[in-house]
Amino acid sequence: MMTEIKPNGKFDPEKSRSPHGTDQVVLAREGNREAFNGLISLFHRDIFRMVYYRVRSQMDAEDLTQDVFTQAFKNISQLKEPEKFKSWLYSIAVNRVRDYYRKNKIRSWIGFFSENGERNPEDIQNLIAARDDPLEDVLKKDFWNHLEMAMASLSKMEKDVFLLRFLDHLGLKEIAQTLSRSESTIKTHLYRALVKMQSSALLKKLYGKENV
Repeated sequence: MMTEIKPNGKFDPEKSRSPHGTDQVVLAREGNREAFNGLISLFHRDIFRMVYYRVRSQMDAEDLTQDVFTQAFKNISQLKEPEKFKSWLYSIAVNRVRDYYRKNKIRSWIGFFSENGERNPEDIQNLIAARDDPLEDVLKKDFWNHLEMAMASLSKMEKDVFLLRFLDHLGLKEIAQTLSRSESTIKTHLYRALVKMQSSALLKKLYGKENV
């Protein structure tokens, strides 16, 4: 639970319209709790969805998402460039998910599937409900089965880059900042991932093409 603080400055709701909540970040760095709450409202859905993809459990995803924002709140004063808040927040989420896997000693991000290969219907519905983007139709058509098979040959970095790009919709620059890699390195891993997956049914469904 985040510690309550007294706002040190005035908060203008109209500033929430700035790109990536930049004005809110500036105020939040000064200890303005209301501004930080605005950032939570702006990014909570995306962070929860990103975490949920990778841990399969709604309860754990909710806890991890809370942890992400708690850590962000504690350390936002150290963020030097407000415009990088989004990628900074995602990097916290990526690290929290990695910690989760280390602590629980579970399989890779494909933990959405149980050990016997069965899928929990409730988890599937929760995942679908958490979405609001072009992949929703694919999800309803055995998306995860296609995704598991399509990504089997990818390295850990290739999987991370692919997920952040196509499921979390981050730009190449944001992915580079999130994973602390150069943009050229991200491009290389993304290219390798796409080459390996170019014949998969998943990409054909993603792009609506017979040839990817």
